[in-house]
Amino acid sequence: MTQKIVVNNNFPTTKNEIESIIAKFDSIDQYIAKGTRNSIKKTTLESGKIATIKSFKIPNIVNKFVYRFFRKSKAQRSYEYAEKLIKSGFKTPYPIAFVENKATISFLDSYYFCELVEADLTYRELVEIENWPNREEILKQFTKFTFDLHEAGIEFLDHSPGNTLIKQVDDNKYEFYLVDLNRMNFHDSMDFNQRMKNFSRLTPYKNMVEIMAKEYAKLYNKTEQETSDKMWFYTEEFQLKFQLKQARKKKLKALIGKK
Repeated sequence: MTQKIVVNNNFPTTKNEIESIIAKFDSIDQYIAKGTRNSIKKTTLESGKIATIKSFKIPNIVNKFVYRFFRKSKAQRSYEYAEKLIKSGFKTPYPIAFVENKATISFLDSYYFCELVEADLTYRELVEIENWPNREEILKQFTKFTFDLHEAGIEFLDHSPGNTLIKQVDDNKYEFYLVDLNRMNFHDSMDFNQRMKNFSRLTPYKNMVEIMAKEYAKLYNKTEQETSDKMWFYTEEFQLKFQLKQARKKKLKALIGKK
């Protein structure tokens, strides 16, 4: 096995420290998120700073070959996209390092290190808690944040409820940090349909879409009605696909359970 470690020279850590953390990763018991596909843990570095580590599982047999020879790993993309976001003036947890483990002809696993951001909420809270304090104002500022991404040609493909951390910096001002960065597109420009479709994963609630559409229309050369109609069209399209996918999973589990 070969191991590749890339460390951000602007962050107070070393390759040796990162290597040591990966060697004992399984014994780190401070979870931020624990999933069947990927897990996120946190640890305190020698500098006193807290790092989050996202581990990406070993890919399937086809992707083992693809990631070994043809495609950048999720960890590398997360690291490089974080650098691009910061360079473009957007916020994301500061990239620290990435690690890849490879065999001779296959890819094994990878890890992305970034600095912990203590957020006050994520977009998910705005979806799930209707009376969240200052909810409408947060949605308006989030819409401006997304518009600025679009103006910069940045299409965040995983623009979904859990992937924007929100920090309140004063009574009426919020900062937005993107996480889970490995799926992004960078364009010279984005057309209206691309922009509206980028909102489709965020919420199933029309009242939230209407708030965002009204705010986006103020910033873009479209009417409020046209913006709302198109944003809701893509939202409904995504929700239908999501519900069908969940129904198929439920049916599959029921069939497996009968065997």
